[in-house]
Amino acid sequence: MIAHAFTCPEMLIDYLELDRSLLPAARAAASRFELRVPRAYVDCMEKGNPQDPLLLQVLPLGAELELRPGFSIDPVGDLAATAATGLLHKYHGRALLIVTGACAINCRYCFRRHFPYQESSAYLDRWQSALDYLRSDASIKEVILSGGDPLMMVDSRLAALFRALEAIPHLTRLRIHTRMPVIVPQRVTDDLLEALGRMRFRVTMVIHSNHARELTVAVGLALQQLRECGVTLLNQSVLLKGVNNGLKTQIELCEALFDMHVMPYYLHLLDAVQGAAHFDVSREEAQLLYQQLLQQMPGYLVPKLVYEHSGVASKTPLTL
Repeated sequence: MIAHAFTCPEMLIDYLELDRSLLPAARAAASRFELRVPRAYVDCMEKGNPQDPLLLQVLPLGAELELRPGFSIDPVGDLAATAATGLLHKYHGRALLIVTGACAINCRYCFRRHFPYQESSAYLDRWQSALDYLRSDASIKEVILSGGDPLMMVDSRLAALFRALEAIPHLTRLRIHTRMPVIVPQRVTDDLLEALGRMRFRVTMVIHSNHARELTVAVGLALQQLRECGVTLLNQSVLLKGVNNGLKTQIELCEALFDMHVMPYYLHLLDAVQGAAHFDVSREEAQLLYQQLLQQMPGYLVPKLVYEHSGVASKTPLTL
């Protein structure tokens, strides 16, 4: 569970029987962006393998400390899109509410790893200005809950937020972006399912899985419960060097998702956040991989290959 997450690089390296020469760089990188990974996720990793694709997503590395041209602390323009405390309004018809800065896992490629959550989140008692803004703009039909991870909030607080959003008549859809069902599937509780199931909204949950080995039996059961209470399930992933930039890996992920009744939705190019440049896959390589995916799989199993530019009115497809 979350309370037993690894937060100390030394403990993680020793538990996975890795070479301790990794430790100085891991400590240095974790001092800038802390390590956090639940034990259940770690137990899906191969011990003794420093190139394990799940490990690479969470292990702090010295490469994170290198300043790279073209990489910034706000790569997708979140701060410029702030319409109220914790509310981002980038795209027509929908707005995104940052309800918490907390996550169950700190992914090293996170595009919000530098985000000022203390000042810019609508958590606890700071929802009012965001709710006022949503009420004032009848063109907004959909609210997206993000963070951090919105499912880090307790069920009672989530239910209160759901009720507040339901009271805004022109809102018709709720979308929740979360990695929690993949990282801590036990977070899908009876109370959460009840709160989701009784809303008037059409609810979509966009989970985040980058590799088929993340999709355990426990994850499948949690997703089944969500589906049975009427939640539409989509997946978005990030194309990451060394993690999932191979054809076989992508096919296995898309097929495993579909077996769990989750539709592959987006495959994102890496957002150019400072500290994550070592994960970057070139556009040429991404285009070639995508062409191979289209040749190998039916179209409904192939996610959209996209990237995000600050100030642009939508995600941008990467054309072949």
